[in-house]
Amino acid sequence: MDDVECSSSATCSAMAASYNDQIRPLLDAVDRLRQLKVTQEGIQLPTIVVVGDQSSGKSSVLESLAGISLPRGQGICTRVPLIMRLQDDPAVQDASVLQLEYSSGMVVTTSEAQVADAINAATAEIAGGGKGISDAPITLVVRKRGVPDLTLVDLPGITRVAVQGQPEDIYDQVARMIKAYIAPKESIILNVLSAQVDFPTCESIRMSQQVDRTGERTLAVVTKADRAPEGLLEKVTMDDVHIGLGYVCVRNRVGEEETYEEAREQERRLFTEHPLLSKIDKSMVGIPTLARRLTEIQATIIARCLPDIVREINDRLSRSSDELGQMPPDLSNVADAARAFFHIVKQVCASLEKLLLRGEFDEYPDDASFHGTARVAEMLATYGREMPAQPQRPAAQLFLVEEMRVLEESRGITLPNFLPRSALQVLLKKKVETIVHVPHGLVKQVWEYVGDLVMRILLRHSHDYPQVQSSCRHAVQSLMNKARQRSAQHVEELIEMELAADYTANPEYMRTCGSIMQEQDMFLKAMEDAGSSESTLQLRFGEVDVSHLKLDDAELAGQAFDLKARLAAYWNIVLLRLVDGLALHVLLSIRRLVEKHLAEELTGEVLGKDMAGAKRMLVPSPGTAAKRDRLRNTIAVLRESREVVANIMDRSSALG
Repeated sequence: MDDVECSSSATCSAMAASYNDQIRPLLDAVDRLRQLKVTQEGIQLPTIVVVGDQSSGKSSVLESLAGISLPRGQGICTRVPLIMRLQDDPAVQDASVLQLEYSSGMVVTTSEAQVADAINAATAEIAGGGKGISDAPITLVVRKRGVPDLTLVDLPGITRVAVQGQPEDIYDQVARMIKAYIAPKESIILNVLSAQVDFPTCESIRMSQQVDRTGERTLAVVTKADRAPEGLLEKVTMDDVHIGLGYVCVRNRVGEEETYEEAREQERRLFTEHPLLSKIDKSMVGIPTLARRLTEIQATIIARCLPDIVREINDRLSRSSDELGQMPPDLSNVADAARAFFHIVKQVCASLEKLLLRGEFDEYPDDASFHGTARVAEMLATYGREMPAQPQRPAAQLFLVEEMRVLEESRGITLPNFLPRSALQVLLKKKVETIVHVPHGLVKQVWEYVGDLVMRILLRHSHDYPQVQSSCRHAVQSLMNKARQRSAQHVEELIEMELAADYTANPEYMRTCGSIMQEQDMFLKAMEDAGSSESTLQLRFGEVDVSHLKLDDAELAGQAFDLKARLAAYWNIVLLRLVDGLALHVLLSIRRLVEKHLAEELTGEVLGKDMAGAKRMLVPSPGTAAKRDRLRNTIAVLRESREVVANIMDRSSALG
């Protein structure tokens, strides 16, 4: 180097040889990717991250590498990430070319004399005029003859105790920032350690070990070697803190009066002549050695990471393009909006047909609440079980007492061996009234479930157009109310039909009734023997006690038994009609809803006569517009990034 004097011409030649024509373009490509903010798309770039405890000499190391002065002062000098891009430019003769880039496009050209003030001004603009920090970076481009081609990220120094003007949680803020930069496997950690401290006690060592336990990504630079030479050789050779990439010991410039050329000469003499420091291997000392090691490490990591970067860019570009392609198209007129709406309705009806009619749930294999046919079948099965198989009598009511009472009250001037039809109707009406709540409960349960399912499917397919979802919700609620009312009316008609006439052509009625009547003689015999033998017997009605029946009432009891047999046989028919009739009605209503009513209701509610809903669809929601813009920006960045990487890969291939 010229501005940063090398210890010998041989050293300069070695550094030059290690950085051939292939390396600068590679680094330029990575820097261009960093400028494109490709890391915000989740793609990690190979980066040398400079960390260290406060006052460890971080800034001095960077100054020595760049040959320029950086901000100094009490407390944390670096309050934002400083990306230093050092570029060896033989065309620059005397003064270096310095340029600051920050705040999304702000570019400031400065000089060596003014660079510290320019960095302070940019930092104040980003992080404020106090002592707080920010994770928004500043990029400092240093084009200078003889500097190593390097890109490094300098982070705030680690401090345990907040000083006046700093936030109380300054340590946590700095720690989060550092870990975010050093955690990716693509990052190389340049850990700056003061020779005056025990390395295991350094916070920067503790943080780097949390993300790089083996130390394979960590290089340590030991500053202030001239101030604490005792035991330094043992520290860097015993390696108690597992620094996988090794150590480099340096002497930084002392005071403003010492030039960088003078500092390098003093450093050379220190590690050559000092009785203790001269024992340290020459491959582990000096700023020129550090520069060479960093350029070698940088070249290695870029070459290793580049194929992964290419693959990651292509993968994310493909995913982003697919996601943008799946977004709703830009709607330019009402006709486009109407077509988009009808497409949504078609999708909704297709999904509901699979879930509620065909029993196909491949769209929601793991969410049972979407398996419509199964859930409705469960409701119908429960409904059938809740309908009592036999007319229930109160526990305290004695056998046949109610039937005998109704027969007595139904007597007319008729032949004595004819059962009055009105008696059966009275008893049937009372039994029906005890179960009428069950079918109404089914109606409520079914349409609540169907309404919820329809709404979830509708919201899923219309999520790109939230401006019409309110109208869609109102349409579904209106449709469910109508369906509920129709089903409730159907239940009322079923009940009314059962009470209007006691009729069935089902032969099962006669078989059941005949089977029960075969037990009538056994029942009458039990009545006769009630006083002298067991008064309970087992009948089709269950276990009954006849001790309360008087022998004088045997004729009436026989008629009551006949009436009860007829009612029991007929009750089975009534239940069958109520269960099957309502089940068929529900299934038919669901089919009509899916195949016809839903589309009509949605179209009428959302579009209406003046196409109000379609007009609302022309105005994209803020969320959709923002997402579309974000995806377009992402795709643009990734495409440019892909081109940058493709160019450098082609160049590398051409160079062999």
